[in-house]
Amino acid sequence: MEKIRKNVAGIDIGARHVFVGIESNKAKMFETFTEDFEDLAHYLLENKIESVAMEATGVYWVILYDILETQGLDVWLVDGRSTRQVLGRKTDVKDCQWIQQLHSYGLLNRCFIATELVQELRNYQRLREDHIRSASMHINHMQKALTLMNIRLKEVISQIHGASGMRIIRAIIQGERNAETLTAMCEDSILKNKRDRVIKSLNGHYNSSGLFTLAQAVECYDFYQIQINSCDKKIDQVLLKMSSGKELTQNKRTPRKPIRHHKPDVKNMDNYLLKIFNEKDATVLPGITDYNWMQLLSELGTDLQKWKTEKHFTSWLGLAPKQHNSGKMRRNYKPKGSPKAGLIFKQAAVSLINSKNIALGAFGRKIRAKKGGLVAIKAVARKLATLYWKLFVKGLDYVEKGIKAYEEKVLINKQKAVTRMAKELGLSIV
Repeated sequence: MEKIRKNVAGIDIGARHVFVGIESNKAKMFETFTEDFEDLAHYLLENKIESVAMEATGVYWVILYDILETQGLDVWLVDGRSTRQVLGRKTDVKDCQWIQQLHSYGLLNRCFIATELVQELRNYQRLREDHIRSASMHINHMQKALTLMNIRLKEVISQIHGASGMRIIRAIIQGERNAETLTAMCEDSILKNKRDRVIKSLNGHYNSSGLFTLAQAVECYDFYQIQINSCDKKIDQVLLKMSSGKELTQNKRTPRKPIRHHKPDVKNMDNYLLKIFNEKDATVLPGITDYNWMQLLSELGTDLQKWKTEKHFTSWLGLAPKQHNSGKMRRNYKPKGSPKAGLIFKQAAVSLINSKNIALGAFGRKIRAKKGGLVAIKAVARKLATLYWKLFVKGLDYVEKGIKAYEEKVLINKQKAVTRMAKELGLSIV
């Protein structure tokens, strides 16, 4: 093997120390304070280093990556699985030297690094999702507190954290006990269909511990709602920055799909997204709303040409089937982790499989009947990700033709298969 890169270095990153390996030099250790990172950058420049490779270790690499990049170095962030140590003793010194050696021979692949604004949007979006998960935990606490007082509201109303449920719960905390008075706080649709059942569900056995638990849960839930709204304001600001200087030229626009759960409080989010993507609309794809489109933006950015083909894209997402074959053995490989964007496509695939008038849903149900639900979700997510890549890279205008077009395509394929088989057997089809 020949070295294809000269003047390269390898860095092993830890929580307290960073080890730098340079060819023909002893490995040098630096601490993880900011001034030590700056000394590390000067050390690399003094040794005329042009390219640096380092493992993606937690979040320790972020600041060092920025500092080295601002010094004009070509920084490669690589997956730790591609730098596995050979057999023998493993130390931090040997790790940095091994990374340097692999990088000099061109055996490492670069990780995807989003732009600064995309990373900022990603941080706010992920923090928002953490708050949503925390809030849902306190919804469970509310349900448990009501059940301990034998208030069966959650068996009658679909969501106790909806408008009607929260009005009733807040009134209970403030001291209201009359079931009919509490029921009157519900929406008209509930009163029309479930009034008597709601009254029965609110005749509970109140106790001080249950009321205290309920009040604590509501207080925590309200706190996380405030945090979610704060994240929404930050997301609005970032989307405004990303779309600044761009104008919409289309007069007629497709109607926006409704967002059922956890809709961000961002006005004109669809306008922001259309400006950012130069008026290419991802919501023409089935299962994609403005909300999960914004989630995909925070995870993938706008430049999908970083993935050469749709196969590279789906493989990076963890949606492509992977195999480890050796001789007669044929084994499927299950990766330890996959990017969050792949999970977003899988969540959209679940709704598509349950749909009745979408071609991808019919495809998913066909796969589910043969190989099970998990395989079907992954297969539909892969097709959806392929359409997403083609839309923004090749400019493919995708229009959902419905289940009828899919069934016609399946019928044509069956006819071709029968004709081919008859020809092989020397028969003719009449």
